[in-house]
Amino acid sequence: MPKITVRPYDPQIVQALSSNGLPPVLARIFAARGIENAGQLETELTQLVPFHHLKNITVTAAFLADAITARKRLLIIADYDSDGATACAVGLRILRKFGAIADYLVPNRFEFGYGLTPEIVQLAHDTKQPDILITVDNGIASVEGVVAANRLGMQVVITDHHLPGDTLPAAQAIINPNQPGCLFPSKNIAGVGVIFYLMLALRAELRQRGAFSATAPEPNLAGFLDLVALGTVADVVKLDDNNRILVQQGLQRIRNGRACAGINALLHLSGRDCRQISTYELGFMLGPRLNAAGRLDDMSLGIECLTTDDEATAIDIARQLDELNRQRREIEADMQESATAKLDRMLADRQTQIQTAYSICLFDPEWHQGVIGILASRIKDKYHRPAIIFAPGSDGEIKGSGRSIHGFHLRDALDLVSKRYPGLILKFGGHAAAAGLTIGAEAFTAFGIAFEQTAQDLLSPADLTRIIETDGELAQSDINLELAACIDRQVWGQGFPQPTFNARFFVENQRIVGEKHMKLTLRKLNHDHPDQAAQKSRESYDGILFFHNDPLPDVIDAVYRLQINEYNGKTSLQFLLEHWFHADRPIIGDAH
Repeated sequence: MPKITVRPYDPQIVQALSSNGLPPVLARIFAARGIENAGQLETELTQLVPFHHLKNITVTAAFLADAITARKRLLIIADYDSDGATACAVGLRILRKFGAIADYLVPNRFEFGYGLTPEIVQLAHDTKQPDILITVDNGIASVEGVVAANRLGMQVVITDHHLPGDTLPAAQAIINPNQPGCLFPSKNIAGVGVIFYLMLALRAELRQRGAFSATAPEPNLAGFLDLVALGTVADVVKLDDNNRILVQQGLQRIRNGRACAGINALLHLSGRDCRQISTYELGFMLGPRLNAAGRLDDMSLGIECLTTDDEATAIDIARQLDELNRQRREIEADMQESATAKLDRMLADRQTQIQTAYSICLFDPEWHQGVIGILASRIKDKYHRPAIIFAPGSDGEIKGSGRSIHGFHLRDALDLVSKRYPGLILKFGGHAAAAGLTIGAEAFTAFGIAFEQTAQDLLSPADLTRIIETDGELAQSDINLELAACIDRQVWGQGFPQPTFNARFFVENQRIVGEKHMKLTLRKLNHDHPDQAAQKSRESYDGILFFHNDPLPDVIDAVYRLQINEYNGKTSLQFLLEHWFHADRPIIGDAH
């Protein structure tokens, strides 16, 4: 069973934040997320880390400015996820505004795999004849691909945010905050953020050269922050101070109706009002629809959606993306059912019990390569184990996509396996929380054993217990629409989680709505009160529990979020229950 803990915070920091005008509850929430001063909550563009902190960025900007002046052909090599698609759109749209001859190419994952491979380099050479390749959200591990490009007379600029391997590619330039010697403090920036920073540096270089005039005005790059926000949130990177600025500024532009046609079209197909969107819509509605193109078809479709200025074209492409996302959900549901059945058989087999395992590796020849990452995430969440899911590749290979738990750096773990067992992993790359790899089909069993041993070496039994962190209990006086609105105005996401609270509730009323959700009336309980009759609060609250239609017990311990509910023109406070458990002792002698 998961363990509920309250996020720790420093009372002195809470006091300091409160003295700067923050309500005590918000001060406690921010202190528990590493905020030490009110300045860290500033979201103006002037607070962004200056671009010159990125290693190589100034000389790279000069190199690209020379290329634009010389009318060289630039080709962006994109990645096939939301970060890669938004990064490609940002780079392409801005380069063209700078007067560059720019195009793009995105590998089809089923034909070419990930990154700047020698095969995609050859395709670029044969079909686009570029002078310069610019990678976005990939390239830091493409040692062979860069060699191939250099041999064919193409120069390469790598913009990436993934962790580098032992050898860096021999590129013309590398912009990556995680490369050795880079002092850029926001190591968590997404690929779309990296290319946006390079475009900032390029604009400064062109400005210095006098490239802009009344007839060729300097573009306002803040107009592209809607794309930066979408890619940053969808890639689930940590929302550190710098990333929160990028996301907040992008959200403001979307809410003000200044998003690109593609984002507006995706919002329309999602049934969402642009004026009320948050990081939730970016991460769970727009991101999956965009990702569906790369998972099931070709991410060119997603990139075209984000680069067109024609509203009708954007709506037409968004409809196609919406249909692909529907197909993706169906495939994922089938795969999840199959994976669950496999795990059930493992549980029944005394020789391999999932409760004692430290990791999960599964393969099925019927699984779809484009959906294994989502399945790995679902399995990881359900069993709280590092999970790698494999699907058939080509030429006797299988492709794996992994997701990890806190305390287990997945990319480093794969690196350790590759060094302990040379040749077992053909290639790999990724982050702490997510990674991909390729192995021979015949090596699946051996890899599973090696990965499990590595997990046992790096994890403790305590790491395998899921921890649900909350911001503690709310005093009755703090439960109001004002606090809910304050929370809504902030940017929350990976590494900066939306506040949740825990409490014991008496379930006063419950009814099924929409066939699969539970509408609740709740009263908070003071479970330490000696007078049981006085345990219930005087106030009752509306609650909602999604995707649950079985009756709840009378008394529950729950983790919830404050939510503003708007229905039939009325605004009210609602508790959105994220987790619930049977209370360890019921209320005795209580009348309904």
